[in-house]
This record gives sequence, C-alpha cells and structure tokens, in this order.
Amino acid sequence: MINLSQKYTLLISLVYLSVAAQAQDKKDTPSTPGTSTGNTTLTEEIEVVRPYKPVLADAVKIRRNPDMDNTKPFKPALSYSIVDKKLELNSNIKELQAQKMQDEQVRVLSNNYVKIGAGNFNTANGEVYLNNGQDQALQTGAYFKHLSQQGSLDKQQFSNQALGVFGRSLNDTYSLSGKLSYDRRSTFFYGFDPASSIPVDKSKQRFSIIEANGEIASNYSESSDFDYTAGIKLYQFSNINSARESSVLLNTQISKKISQAYLGLNASADITSSKDIAYKLGNHLLRANPYVRLKSNNYDIHIGANIVQEFGTSGRLNIFPALSIDFPVIPEYAVLFGGLNGDVLKTSLKELSAENPYINKNLSIKNSVEKMNVYAGIKGNTGAPFGYKIMAYYKTLEDMQFFVNNQTEVNRFDVIYDNGKSTVFGIEGELNVKATDVLNIGGKAQIFKYDLASEADAWFKPTFRVSSNATLQVNKKVFLDAELLLQAETPTRIEGPAGSFAIGSLKSFMDLSAGAEYKVNDKIGMYLRANNLTAQTYQRYLYYPKMGLTIFGGLNYSF
Repeated sequence: MINLSQKYTLLISLVYLSVAAQAQDKKDTPSTPGTSTGNTTLTEEIEVVRPYKPVLADAVKIRRNPDMDNTKPFKPALSYSIVDKKLELNSNIKELQAQKMQDEQVRVLSNNYVKIGAGNFNTANGEVYLNNGQDQALQTGAYFKHLSQQGSLDKQQFSNQALGVFGRSLNDTYSLSGKLSYDRRSTFFYGFDPASSIPVDKSKQRFSIIEANGEIASNYSESSDFDYTAGIKLYQFSNINSARESSVLLNTQISKKISQAYLGLNASADITSSKDIAYKLGNHLLRANPYVRLKSNNYDIHIGANIVQEFGTSGRLNIFPALSIDFPVIPEYAVLFGGLNGDVLKTSLKELSAENPYINKNLSIKNSVEKMNVYAGIKGNTGAPFGYKIMAYYKTLEDMQFFVNNQTEVNRFDVIYDNGKSTVFGIEGELNVKATDVLNIGGKAQIFKYDLASEADAWFKPTFRVSSNATLQVNKKVFLDAELLLQAETPTRIEGPAGSFAIGSLKSFMDLSAGAEYKVNDKIGMYLRANNLTAQTYQRYLYYPKMGLTIFGGLNYSF
C-alpha cells in the first residue's frame, strides 16, 4: 500500500510540472527577414513572479507556541578584558558615613566663688568658696560664710559665721571623705512682755560648735556582693555661759548579698557628755540594727530590729521592730509602702540650740522614746516632670519634749517633757513638678494631731504647716526663685507661781520670699533678695517678733 501511494503521488507531480511548463512556451512570432519561416516579427511573453509577501490573513498560520524541540545552543562570541577596579554590589545597603563634627571647645569651669551683699536692717552678707578644680580622684576645698542683721527693736541683732575645709579621695574600690568646720551664732535675748513693766535681761547669747567627721566607704560595683561604710563624727559645743557638750560617734554599716537576699547590720556608739552650772551628765547610746532585705521587681522588704542601749547617768535597754515594705502597683508610677519601727530620740544641747536659740541655763536633758511608729502611703512619679508622696502615720511616744517660757525670765525658754504616753497622728504630702526644663516647683504639706498624757497642749508645735519653693530660668542670664512658709496657730505656755501657768497662742503666719540673679557674663553676676514680702512681724516663739520686709543684694564673682 505504501509503494502504491508513492507511485500515484509521483505521477501527479509529473503531470503538474508538465502543465506548468506548457504555460510558459514561447508564442509564434513573425520571423525576421531572411529566415525560413516567413515571419518577420518575434513576440515572447514573460510572466514576472515577485517574492512572497504575506498579508494579514496569513498571520493565523504563524505558530502560536514556541518550538520546544529547538535546542540548538546559542554561543555568542565573547571578548574579555580585566579591569583593576573593585566591584560594588548595589543590591546591599551601604553603611552610612557619619559627618565629622567640629571639635567642641571644652568649657573651663570656675573653681572659686565670692559673694558680697548688703541691705536694710544693716544686713551684711558674704560668702567665699574655694575648690581645687576638676579632678576625678581628689576633691578639696574650703568655705566661709557671714550674715548679720539688726532690727528696729532694742538688741534685735543676729550674726552667723561658718568656716570649713573638706576633702574627698576616690580610689578603685573605696573612697575617703572628711570635713572640719566651725560654726558661730550669736544673738540677744531681745524679747519682752509688752504688758509687763518688769525689766528683762537682754544679755547676749552665743553658740560655738567645732565639728569634724571622716568616712570610708566601698564603691558601688555590680560584681561585688559586699558593701561597707565606717565613720567617725566629733563635735564640741559651748555657749557664752557655762554650757558645754562633747560627743564622739562611731558608726558602721555592712551588707552582704546571699542569693536573692541581703544580710546587713547598722551599728553605732554615741558617747556624749553635757554639763552646765547645775549638772554634769553622760548621755550615751549603743545601737544595733540587724536586718534582712528581700528585693525583686515585685517587692522590697526589710525585716529587722532596732536595739538601743542607753547608759551613762541613766540606763535603759530598748528593743523595737524595724519592718518596711515597698510594693509597686504600677512600677515607678505608683508604689505602696508601709512600715513599723521605733527609736530613742536623743536630747542634746547642740540640737536644742539649733531649734531655739533663746534657751535658758541648766536645761533638763532627757531622751524621748518613740515606742511605735506605724506608717503607710503611696509614692511614685511619671518620669522627670511629676513626682509625689502621700503618707499617714501614727506614733506613740514617752517623754515628749516641749519648749515653754520661763517663769521669772519670760524671754528665756526651758525644756519640759510630757510625762507618760503621748500619741501623734500625722498626714504628709510632697509634690515635685518639673513643668519645663527651666521651671521647677516643689512643696510639702503636714497635718498634726496631738493626744498628750499630762500637758494641756503641744506647746509651740503647729497643727498645720506648708512649705514650698520654685525656680525659674527666664533665659541664659536671668534666674528667679521663690519660697513660701505657711504655719497655723500654735499654743504657748508661760510658767507661773506655785506650778501654775498661763496659756496663750501665736497667730498663724505666711512668710513669702523671692530672689533674682542676673549673670553679666561667665564670671560676674548680680543678685537681689527679698524676705518676708508680706511684712508680717510674726513670732515663732513668744515675745520674739521677726523683722519685717528685708531687702538686700550684691555681686558675685567666679574665678
């Protein structure tokens, strides 16, 4: 069958070719003269066949799919040339090149400072501070301060001078610090009862304190589990009369971390001797405060005891609990805290003179005992701009201390004690607001309620007190500050004959002060200060009115 079909195909092709050949045969044409045909003209017909040009309709004949059998490799002729150049990969992110900053000039800080000023009420003010400069291993310096005033009342004069030197040395694992100072304060017993015609002694009162202290402490290190501090403090106190007091205080603090707990001990030995015309006594204390501290992100707990041994003229052993806990409700923003503790509140001539400079001779020296102090509150902050603390407490005390006017010399104060058990309930609130980088406002409010054992009232102790301060930097040259003290009415007691006494009160007051400083340049500045802007001649202690509006100013110089 295959051979037969091939034969027919070959036959058909030959027929087709013969027909095509006949179609192109030459036509008869007249022969030229002289030929044997007798025709003189030759005519020939030629058919021109042009190249194939497909039309649009022929596009459907093009193969739509590529020919996958066409595997003939393509090998282009390549030429190579080696270029000595690093090829950068643009697909990778290039490292940013930081722009080089200009060298900043190191600011030269001033080590020394001098301040002088004067104002009404014969105010004279002077301060000098000296320092060795910037040294990371050693800091030494000295200072001197003077302030004196004289009011409109007879002998209403005040004077205060302070002189000191200090030093601090930093080593790799520990630091040493020390200070030696002298403080001198003088005034007169200028107070008097305007309703009495009996003359009073307006003699001079003066206190002198020489104080020295030294301390060695371990430097903080994250790798160290043991911390320690040891120090010594000494002072010698005297007044213009015969009162003398000397004290030596040795103290140490050690802490050791064991697993997640801290074991620690605070201990001290306080040897104090006091004397006056009528007595000489020793008021010594030994303290030990062992504790365990448990700390984590969810709590901070202190568990311990406060052991105080009194010895000298009288002896007594006191053991108090020392418990405290901090519990973050919202870390940093709100932390609940509370505690229970107690202590011996030491009485000394130095502390009494600092609180009331118009004290009498032969004061009664006896320690008060804070048997129990229970407190709780909440504290926190919202970053740097806002911080707060609110606390309530309840205290139980024995032999609570008060000042009262003397019976015969009403412008001098004696010290008495509330014999028995007294209680104090208080509420405190603190607030610190950093409104902007140049404005800071802080304040503290206190409310007190006293329940006494034998005394009729808490003499010269207010039931309400508010203190506040604010600082404002107007620009690089102008600085402002202000202070406010608000105190409620306080009760007073004047001793009378045969153990009797009269009760009075001091009015509430508000003391507002403000100051301003202008920097002329980096070295010179001017300042102005105004105290008691409301010009109230209020009294902190009976028969001792404060001076009215006081304005003083001056210059300061840094070098």
